Amino acid sequence: MDLTEIARRGLVLLGCGRMGSALMEGWLARGLPPAALSVIDPHPAARLTALAGEGLRLNAPLPAAPAVCLVAVKPQMMVEALPQIAVLGGGGTVILSIAAGTPIRAFEAALGAATPIVRAMPNTPAAVGHGISAIVGNATAGAEALAMAETLLSAVGEVVRLEDEAQMDAVTGVSGSGPAYVFHLIEALADAGTAVGLSPDLALRLARATVAGAG
Repeated sequence: MDLTEIARRGLVLLGCGRMGSALMEGWLARGLPPAALSVIDPHPAARLTALAGEGLRLNAPLPAAPAVCLVAVKPQMMVEALPQIAVLGGGGTVILSIAAGTPIRAFEAALGAATPIVRAMPNTPAAVGHGISAIVGNATAGAEALAMAETLLSAVGEVVRLEDEAQMDAVTGVSGSGPAYVFHLIEALADAGTAVGLSPDLALRLARATVAGAG
C-alpha cells in the first residue's frame, strides 16, 4: 500500500516529539503533502509552525474521518491525550499507537472495541531511519489496517508482524531495549582502543564501523 489513500483521507498525529517527528519527516519525504497532516501537540516545534504555512493543520479541529490517527505521546500522558481523539473511535479510522507499555485493551476501553487498533513497538534507530517496528492489531484491525500501519512505519525502517500481543514484551526486550546495549558496547570498544593508545576520535570511529559492519 502507498500513501495515496492516507493522503486522500488525512492523517492525525497525536504528539510530535522525537519519534513522531521522525515519522512525519519520513512521510513527507515519501510524498505525503503537509495538507494531509493534522498534528496535535501542546508545544509545537518551529518545524511544525513552518509546515503549518504549507497547509499542515496544527492544533486544529480534527478531520471527520481520517485514515489513521497515530498516537505518539508518552504513556503517562495517555489519560489526558486519548479524550482528544475519542470522536474517532468506533469508525473507520485506524488508531496506530507507538506508546510504550500501553496495551490494546487500554485503547479499546477508551475508544471502543469496534475501533481498529494497531499497537506498534519501534526502536530508537527509527529516529534516523534505520529502525525496526513490530506491530499487532486487535480483532477489528483487518488486513487493510495492518497494511496502513506497515506503510507508515516503513518510513523509518523495517516492519514485522507479531502473532499475538503477548509477544510485545519480548520484542521490547530485544529490539526496544537492544540499542542501549549496543551503544554501551560501542563505548566499551572505544574506551578499550583509547586505553591502548588510539585517539578517542579514531577509537570511536573504529568501534562504530565495526558494529555497523557486523550487522
